[in-house]
Amino acid sequence: MSKTSVALNRFGLGARADQPIPSDPIAWLTGQFAKYDPRPDVIANAPTSAGVSAELADYFRQQRALRAQGGGRPAATPAAPMAMMGQAPPAPAMPPVPTGQNEAMKQARQFAQRSGRSDYAGAVGARATAALITDTPFIERLVHFWANHFAVSADKLQVIGLSGTLEFEAIRPHVLGKFGDMLTAVERHPAMLLYLDQAVSVGPNSPLGARIAARGNRKVGLNENLAREILELHTLGVRTGYTQADVTEFARAMTGWTVAGIGQGPGARAAGTDGLPGDFVFAAPLHEPGDRTVMGKVYPAGGVEQAQAVLNDVAVAPATATHIATKLARHFAGDTPPPAMVARLQAAFLQSGGDLPTVYRALIASPEAWVDQPVKFKTPWEWTISSLRALNVKTADPQVTVGLLQQLGQPIWKPGQPVGYDDIAASWAGPDAVLRRVEAAERFASRAANIDARALAPKVLPGAVSPATTTALANCESPAQGLALLLVAPEFMRR
Repeated sequence: MSKTSVALNRFGLGARADQPIPSDPIAWLTGQFAKYDPRPDVIANAPTSAGVSAELADYFRQQRALRAQGGGRPAATPAAPMAMMGQAPPAPAMPPVPTGQNEAMKQARQFAQRSGRSDYAGAVGARATAALITDTPFIERLVHFWANHFAVSADKLQVIGLSGTLEFEAIRPHVLGKFGDMLTAVERHPAMLLYLDQAVSVGPNSPLGARIAARGNRKVGLNENLAREILELHTLGVRTGYTQADVTEFARAMTGWTVAGIGQGPGARAAGTDGLPGDFVFAAPLHEPGDRTVMGKVYPAGGVEQAQAVLNDVAVAPATATHIATKLARHFAGDTPPPAMVARLQAAFLQSGGDLPTVYRALIASPEAWVDQPVKFKTPWEWTISSLRALNVKTADPQVTVGLLQQLGQPIWKPGQPVGYDDIAASWAGPDAVLRRVEAAERFASRAANIDARALAPKVLPGAVSPATTTALANCESPAQGLALLLVAPEFMRR
C-alpha cells in the first residue's frame, strides 16, 4: 500500500477518479488546513437549529393546547421515532385514551414523520453530498470522527431534526480550532442538552425547585446524564480518577443550562423567557446555589460561569489528552492503538493547550499511521462514501442515503447510545454485514456509467491493488461485474 493510497483512503475518504493523484501525500494532507470550508453551500442550505427549533416550539404549543382541552399530559412519543428506525413499537394492552390525548398522540406521530422526512433526511443528504464533493477529505473525516465522539442519537422526538445541526453548527466550525471551544459549543447545543436531558435538570434547592417542593405534590430534581457523559465520554474517559460525587457536583453546577422555547418539564417556562427557540440560555431559577467541589477543586457559586469553569479545566486535563489521543490513534492506526503514537498525540495536545491542528500534525507525522498494510475495516458510512467517490457520484439523494445506511447497519446520527458507534472491525466485518455491502455494490455498479474497473482500480487504490484482485477484474464478464467486484475487494473494504 503506497503512501499515496494511505493518504487518500486512510486519512481521506477515498479517491475520486476525476481528481489528480497527489504527488506529495503529506503536503496534500497539511494543505487541507488552509482550504477547508466549514460552511460549503450544501451545508449552508441544510436545516438549521433555529428552523428545527421553531417547528418544535409550534408542535409543543399545539400539545399544550390539547392538554388544556382535557387531553392529559403531552403525548409521549417513543413509537414514532422507533417506526422511523424500522422497528415495530410495542403494543401493550391499554385502557381507552381520552379524545384529546388520542389527538396529541396522532400529532406526535405526524410530527416525527415530517421531521424525519425533511429535517433529518435533509441533513443526512447534505452531510453525504459534502463528503462526496469535498476537496479536503482529511478534514471532513475529522468532522465525522468528532461527530461520533460527541454522539447524539436521533431516536428522541426533540432530537430527530437537531442531530445533524449539532455536527454542522458545533463541530464543523471548530474542527480546526481548540478542543475546549468545540467542547463548549457541543455542550451548549440544543441537540446535546435535549438528548442527555439537561433541559429537565432542576436544582432541588434552586428557587424553582424550592417552590415546587413547598407545594408538596411534585418532585423535581437533578439529572446527571450530561455531566456524567462529559466526564466519561467527552473529556476524561472512563475510570480516570473522578467519582460519583464529582459527577453529582458537576451536575449541580450545570443546573440552569438549558434551551429556550423547546424544553419540557417544570423548568421549561423559566427557560423560555429569553432567546429564540433552540437558543442556549442560562435559567437562574433552575440553578442549584452554592460552591461546588469537582475533583478536589472548589468552583465558587455563580451563574453560567460555574459549570463553564469546570468545562474549561477538564478540556485541557491530562486524562482528556490521553482519551482523545487514544481514540485518534485507534481511528488512524488500528483497532489496538500504538502506545508510542498515543503518547505523541497526548503530548501535542497538552503542549498546545488542546490546539487540534497541532494534534493533527502530530498524527500525520506518526509513522504508525503510514504502515503499508490496511489497518482498519471501513465502517458502512466510510465504505459508502468511498464507493460513491470512486464512481464520481457528486450528489446524495437524502431518502436513498437514509435507507442505504439503515440497511448497512449504521444509520447516520443514530448510534442508540451516547458512546457513539464502535470504531473496531469486529463491529462491522460480520458475514451478514459484508453480504449487504455486496448487494449495495451491485446496485451501485448497475447504475454507474460504463466504467472500466481495470482502469479505475489503480486510480482509487494507487499502489495498493493486489495481483489477485487484478486477475479477478481481468476475468470479469461485464463492466458492472468488475465495478461491483472492485468495491468489495479486500483492499477497498479496508483502509
